[in-house]
Amino acid sequence: MPFNPQTSTQLAHKFRSLHIPGSPVLLTNIWDPPTVSLALANPSTKAIATASFAIAACAGLEDPELTLEVNLAVISKIAARIEKEGREGDIPLTVDLQDGYGENLQEVIEKVVRMGVVGCNLEDSKEVDGKTVLINPEEHASRVKLVIETASKIGVDGFVVNARADCVMLGGTIEEAVTRGKKYLEAGATSVFVWGGMKRGLRDAEVRELVEGLDGKVSVIYRKSRDGALSTRAIGDLGVARISMGPDLWREAMTCAEREMTRVVEAHHG
Repeated sequence: MPFNPQTSTQLAHKFRSLHIPGSPVLLTNIWDPPTVSLALANPSTKAIATASFAIAACAGLEDPELTLEVNLAVISKIAARIEKEGREGDIPLTVDLQDGYGENLQEVIEKVVRMGVVGCNLEDSKEVDGKTVLINPEEHASRVKLVIETASKIGVDGFVVNARADCVMLGGTIEEAVTRGKKYLEAGATSVFVWGGMKRGLRDAEVRELVEGLDGKVSVIYRKSRDGALSTRAIGDLGVARISMGPDLWREAMTCAEREMTRVVEAHHG
């Protein structure tokens, strides 16, 4: 189906409206066409998001190694599956674009918007010589603005940017995340995703501080695998507007595959 800016604009505004502090949109992050179909089959699915970690893993790569070409190829297949199932008019698709791929950001946004994508994750950190470093907040705010302006020039208004603040993951403070987040929201981001990292995570009090500082326009990840993890309902009660599952669904799928593989192999040799 040809790209329809009007349909995408409607979906973008629909997706934006789902970001309600205290009653957050829950995104079940997917990584290929079959998982798209699983998400679409669930009547509770309101929107679909990709997980770059899982996409990279399926390509035999670490998350920072995920190339633009591989990411775009998978996003294209995911968008095609949504269309094949006849849901391109009512299910918003948001994609993980990592740090936006440097100087390619505008070109990347033009490509994904024409695929029917109406939102993206954009990180304020990047890899330099094998080390993760923060991007200047003013620079990242300008990149958030560029994303929204690029989509608008193509005819899609209301494109949703989930601006990721990685300072806490890299040893910074919640106060710094709030300061950065305010700049991103002023630039047009719909929400600010604060990522505490695989080991650290965020504490309940820290989430509340983020919610207070950013007027509830906060996105967090649900880590089922962490001991004592709050339920998604409990996380919503902290006042956030968006919850993602990140790569946890992929990890759960791999755990199930490993369990079944072990059972069959051991039964064969037992």
